[in-house]
Amino acid sequence: MKVKKYSGAIVDFDESKLIKSLIASGASDEIAKQIIHDIQPQLYDGIATKKIYKLAFQKLKRFSNAHAARFSLKNGIMALGPAGFYFEKFIARIFELQGYQTITNVFLEGNCISHELDVIVKQDNHVAIVECKFHGSQESKTDVKIPMYILSRFNDLNKKTYIVFDKNENISKCWLITNNKFTSEAIKFGECSGLQLLSWDYPKNNSLKDLVNQFTIYPITCLTTLTAAEKEVLLLESILTVYDLVHHERKFDRLKLSETRMKNVLNESNQLLNR
Repeated sequence: MKVKKYSGAIVDFDESKLIKSLIASGASDEIAKQIIHDIQPQLYDGIATKKIYKLAFQKLKRFSNAHAARFSLKNGIMALGPAGFYFEKFIARIFELQGYQTITNVFLEGNCISHELDVIVKQDNHVAIVECKFHGSQESKTDVKIPMYILSRFNDLNKKTYIVFDKNENISKCWLITNNKFTSEAIKFGECSGLQLLSWDYPKNNSLKDLVNQFTIYPITCLTTLTAAEKEVLLLESILTVYDLVHHERKFDRLKLSETRMKNVLNESNQLLNR
């Protein structure tokens, strides 16, 4: 059977990839195979992978909201848009969990021009700029023009010193981070020029997806027990992650949820954090 990918390419349906994704979400091998069996009658030649994902998500949610939330992690991160402001905050949190000092939305005067920077991080006396490229659609990729542009900004900034944290320091590193994927040319240029790259699936075993699962830093936008409007209210209250939600004393004040719904949200949240 042929399927249509987000990019529009037509490829053979690989059942094993879907099973692997379901198991990665926390589902057992038995449940993953049961879901494949249940959605099989609804599949047809030329079906969009997006529709297959939706069918699998709906079935998985019946077994576990937390599994479904992990399964929809990429969409959850994409829901931090459309502007990307929350994504920048989210990336800063990931750096903080790795022992970095962070600051977001900074203006610095370079050697030639001024620059608005998404995130600046510091660890072991090394200061780095972090530029976040947010995409609002699955098919979008960060191409080679972006790392080339980011490198030119870094080169304009690293000729001077700045007081960003506690003393006058040089910016010695540069990160480019995206919620989707890099093209092969973008990766090639980034590696050659010394840029630190991070995307949904790169680098292997230490990608954005890997870091989120490793540190259990799930955005509230991946929760299946809250509506989009409720998630937006929480984001405006600076409740960005599931951890923030669980540990915020007045987390439900603005939402006015029933006791049953509050229990459901907390149950899903705690299952995500205590995988």
